[in-house]
This record gives sequence, C-alpha cells and structure tokens, in this order.
Amino acid sequence: MTRINLYHMNYSNINLKHTGKSVKSRFLNYLTKMDTITYALLVLGSLTLVGCGENVLDPAPTSAISAENFYTNENELQNAVINMYDGIQGVNSLDNGDSDLNHAIQVEYYVTEMRSDNTKTKSSEGEAAQFENYTLRPTNGIVYDYYRSFYNILSRANIVLANLDVASEANSPKIEGEAKFVRAYAHFNLVRLFGDIPMADRVIGIADTEMQYTRIPKAEIYELIINDLKTAIATLDNTYKNRASKAAAQTLLAKVYLTLGTNYTDAQMLCEAVMNSGFSLQSNFTDVFYNENNNEIIFSIGFLSNPASDSQSFSAEWLNSVGRTSGVNYVTNDAAAALEAYGGNRAAVSYRIDPAQPTQKQVAKYFPNGETGGATGVSFESNPRAAGNDWIVLRYADVLLMHVESIMAGSSETSAQAALSSFQMVRDRAGLTDKVAKISKAELLTERRVELAFENHRFFDLIRFNAAQEVLSAFSTANGYSFNSTDILLPIPQREINLSQGVLTQNPGY
Repeated sequence: MTRINLYHMNYSNINLKHTGKSVKSRFLNYLTKMDTITYALLVLGSLTLVGCGENVLDPAPTSAISAENFYTNENELQNAVINMYDGIQGVNSLDNGDSDLNHAIQVEYYVTEMRSDNTKTKSSEGEAAQFENYTLRPTNGIVYDYYRSFYNILSRANIVLANLDVASEANSPKIEGEAKFVRAYAHFNLVRLFGDIPMADRVIGIADTEMQYTRIPKAEIYELIINDLKTAIATLDNTYKNRASKAAAQTLLAKVYLTLGTNYTDAQMLCEAVMNSGFSLQSNFTDVFYNENNNEIIFSIGFLSNPASDSQSFSAEWLNSVGRTSGVNYVTNDAAAALEAYGGNRAAVSYRIDPAQPTQKQVAKYFPNGETGGATGVSFESNPRAAGNDWIVLRYADVLLMHVESIMAGSSETSAQAALSSFQMVRDRAGLTDKVAKISKAELLTERRVELAFENHRFFDLIRFNAAQEVLSAFSTANGYSFNSTDILLPIPQREINLSQGVLTQNPGY
C-alpha cells in the first residue's frame, strides 16, 4: 500500500479560494481525487490518511499533515479559516457523484425536519424513510454522513486554533473568535442530536483512541460550547453574515441557555443585545430567502450557483424528480394545516402543492436559484442540482421569538410588555395584525413552527419546550409510525463503534 508524504506539499497547489459570498476549499477534493491516494480521511484525526478497508487505528500510518508545521503565515491561516465554512457548506453530490464525502449541512434536514412533524418522504422508501417513521438503524448512511461531517468541521476549527501563533497580534483574537464560534456551532448540533459525544477541544492525533471515541457527558460539552461562544462574543464584530459574528455568537449562546433551561435572564439580555445591533425584519417574507444577505440574516452558509464545488443540491432534492431522490423533505399535512391556520402570508411562501402530484406538498422556501420550476415543477432555466441558495442558520425573527421565550421562561413580569412587542412584530410581518394580549407556551411553539418552518428548527424546539414526547407520539400514532422516547437521540454510527473497538458506546434503543 502506498503512503503519501504530505509534510512538504506545496501549499499553493491546494488552491484554497475565497469566493466572496460563498467559500470553498479544494483541499479535501485535492486529496481524494489524486489517483495515487488510496486512503480515506479520518474525521477525528489531524488530517491523517489511512488505508481503506483496514482498522484505522492499527497499524498506525507513518505520514500525516502536521497542524503545527503546515501553516507558516497569517495568509495561510486565513485560508484555513475559510476552510471551516467550506466544511459546513459540505460537498454537492454533483462534485463527487455518489461518493460518501461529507455533505454536512446539505443533509441536515434529514436529521432534524424529517424527524419532526413537519416533513417526510414522498414514497416512504429507502434509508430516508427511516427518519420519518422512526425506524433509524445505526447503519444509516445519512446519519453517518452528518456525524462525520460535523467532526470534520471540528477538526478544521481546531487546526486553526492550534496555529494562532502565526497570526498577527491584531488579528489573532478575531481568528480565535471565528474558530471557537464554529467549534461551538458544531458541538451544539452534535450534542443535541446524539447526546453524550466525544469532545473535540483540540487537534486529535491518530493514536489518541481514548479521546476520539470516549463519550463525554453533555454538561462538559456545553461548558466548552459556552466558553467558546463567550470568546467569540468578546472578539468579533458584525462585519459578516456568511461568517461568524458577534451577533451570531450572541444568538447561539442565547439558544444554548434556553436549551439547557438555565440563565434565562442572560438569554434575554443576549437577545436584546442583538435586537439593538441594527438587524430588522424584512417587510416581505419572500425576501428573507431570495434577497440574500438581507438585514434579517444573522448567520448563513453561502453557496454559489452552477459551479459544482460551490453550489448545493438540497433545493433540488426537495422537488419532484429533480435530484437523485424522488421526493424528500416533503411537507406533512399536519404542517400544512398549521401554516394555513396560523401562518398568515407565510403559508404561500413556505409550501406549495406539487405541480406533478397534487396530493403532495413541497417546501417552497428554497426553490433552486429562486426559480419555481414552472407548471410541471421539473423545468428550470438553470441546473437545479447546482443551486446557489444560501442556507440560513440564524435570523432575526428567531431572535425575537427567543426573546419572548426567555422572558416567559424567566417569569419576568417587568419584561412582559417587551415580550408581547417582540411577538407582535413577527405576527405583523405575517399580516396577522390583531393585537396579542397574552401568550401561552403552546402559542409560542406554534408561532415558531409557522415562522421557521422547514429551516431545521422544529425538532429542537419540541425538545426545548419539553413537548417532543407528546407531540411526536400523537403524530406517530396518527400516521402509523413507531416513535418512542429513545428516538429523541440519533444512533451513534455503527462504523464509528466498530472502529473504536468497543470504546464508543451506542445510544439506548439502537
């Protein structure tokens, strides 16, 4: 077997590129497309290459990229910063065919929306159907893709943090803040989806089996997340929307506190800090999604249309007979009914009847490049599988509704009017201008559902509001599914358990 010495690779050959709105590193593609490399990337390692088909921990490879000597100046480190966002962006299937490279956020809807009462598959077939009917198996390839992708993001962030010494004194704190925001973001998604997880708080070597596979209690993961976000808040400003910012870190930390059920006052103050930072709701709900980088966006992942390396395919996957699937992330009747009853003008923007199959409903917030596909739903001027729609992670309406949540949860009588005001702003934009005098927890949960529908928030909201068991059990029963309490967490991928040689344990129920 061939081992490639990567210590002395010419950095310029890797061709890292910042595209402005979008980001894309050619680094992983460079490695995986070279004919002489027959090794797969070990996600939790420090970009170490090992032989396919053998145990990745035995024998240990002799060659690796060293985080300590790979970056020699700030320009190279800035490229590594861009590479973090490329990791979140993931790889469009057009760029690697049916390869199992990391698709990252492009498959997030499977592990979030399709496990809620919001979306489903059209045909109830294949691996995708395991998400909607709660029959997930540890061998599910999509779960493995997501798990591996987000540990790859953690690896990229930690490599940046390990090389801060090459940055200038002026820029080092900002770079640290960006990397720690990305690390917090990735850990937060993983801990909410998988529970106790291996913690990646530094570059992990190939021989560090214990750290790679030992599950750390959630409390310790959250402690790291909170500390990372506090660093990001202290060091960043609001220059970017497609990169980490102070407001993005404040918003994410508020959501962390609400998820933990603690520090409601701090969550309220964080939301109010963002509310005083110049963000605002778009007057037209459609513009939130098709007028990119608008004033409502706090943090989004940038994509560019047509170049396969910078585009996304999820917009096409959600439509009929366009992508590789025949309909995933289709809107449930339950979600459509909620939008019609409570969504106001958001309903028409959020979903539509499938033009090809009138019994089915499609997500309408992310039509490829803003095109509807015409009457048949399958004809597009540009390639729908190479769409340039940015993915919105955090936006201002979410902040306003979290502001309401933090006040209600904290029983802050003095802030009750402020909560009503934030709630009313969201409803007014939806054309629901009747004045609200009181808000219940159920009403807030519904408002979040119809405002943020199909943006990967619903499943996490149900858990945070302690409503997942009741809501998903009823939804499951009504649709002949098999939800139970152990379905709250995803299975730890069986491949990772096998590689750990018994160190990594499985979640209950799997």
